[in-house]
Amino acid sequence: MPDRTILVTALQGAGWHPAAWRTDPAAARDTTRLAHWRRVVVEQDRAGVDAVTLEDAFTAGPLDADGDLDTRTVVGRLDALLVASAVAPATRSVGLVPAVSVTHTEPFHVATGLQTLDHVSAGRAGWRIQVSPTTREAALFGRRPGGDDPVTLAAEAREVAEVVSRLWDSWDDDAIIRDVATGRFIDRDRIHDARFVGEHVSVHGASIVPRSPQGRPPVFALAHDDDAARLAVDTADVVLVTPGASGSSGPSGPSGAVRGVGAVGGVSAVGGVGLEARGALARVRHAEQAAGSARVRPVLADLAVLLGSSVAEAEDELAALDAASGSPYSAASDAAVLATTATGLVDRIADLRAIGYAGARLRPLRTPADSTAIARQLVPALVTAGLRADPPSRPTVDLRTRLGIAPAVSRYAVPTQGVSS
Repeated sequence: MPDRTILVTALQGAGWHPAAWRTDPAAARDTTRLAHWRRVVVEQDRAGVDAVTLEDAFTAGPLDADGDLDTRTVVGRLDALLVASAVAPATRSVGLVPAVSVTHTEPFHVATGLQTLDHVSAGRAGWRIQVSPTTREAALFGRRPGGDDPVTLAAEAREVAEVVSRLWDSWDDDAIIRDVATGRFIDRDRIHDARFVGEHVSVHGASIVPRSPQGRPPVFALAHDDDAARLAVDTADVVLVTPGASGSSGPSGPSGAVRGVGAVGGVSAVGGVGLEARGALARVRHAEQAAGSARVRPVLADLAVLLGSSVAEAEDELAALDAASGSPYSAASDAAVLATTATGLVDRIADLRAIGYAGARLRPLRTPADSTAIARQLVPALVTAGLRADPPSRPTVDLRTRLGIAPAVSRYAVPTQGVSS
């Protein structure tokens, strides 16, 4: 586990709350403009946030219970991978982690798009792997009916992740030789066939993009149940979990109102963190052991947050958003919903760190209001609490290094032989 707290901001539309656009309609209209995302991401970069994830889906917006677009929220979004590539030159150190689906996207396009992002960001790309289970998304392609069962979707995701990894490794680090004397730009012996034939996907040949700075950008995966945890261990370098989203309401305390967090199976929270948080972490560790994996992956707790100057103010603002949308967001969120202050959130993150979490991925309920509060209030508070280093004191490194993940060694790399004396 990294020796400092990992902090990731999850960006989605006008915010994760469906009524977030009502707090700043002008900003909500900007969500389809690149300048908006550049401003938001650059703010996270300057604050020293480790990475931002950019949500995406094939539909134009969130779906309601009937599978139709939820018109209570902002509809229309830009492609997350393209946004990440476009804002990369304006940023210096923040990791850029777009969500890219594996269900209808060709593995070759997934691999090369993320390699390109890694090149233009100088080694700060990541990938949040996700599936697209709905019939509405499938209808956009017309190749399959959609509505696949979770087992099929997971099996396909495993194969795509394997193919993408092979394509990322298909060029050696030194494949580009630029040999003027022989007129060769590349050494063909250092480019490898990523051949793979599976039940769902197959590939033959190499990537068309040279090996990127990280070799293999870190993969993030959400593990909200046992099956998802097994998939995450098979495919990911960083695991995201949603502790505390049990649907029961926890009591308000000095750290703020916590919706969907509280007693678990009739047992109250222990040490400021519910037993669900311990169970979510244990689920990942058990999946690692069951898979025979020697790696201990960083696990981040997903928390949906609304930050105010006081707990009372934050609670009132969340209540106003819930009233505007017609239902409490905590009833629909897969993650705990916290209406709190920066200080209260520091306490929560410190408690998670104490039981073994590497950090947190925060879902701002309002963008830019809460994403700005994360950058300007939470990050300094974490530094003061000793959970983070001051951003100016940290060198710029690639995302794998920043997350405490070992460098990626190509499967085709020739082991260095020791020289005997």
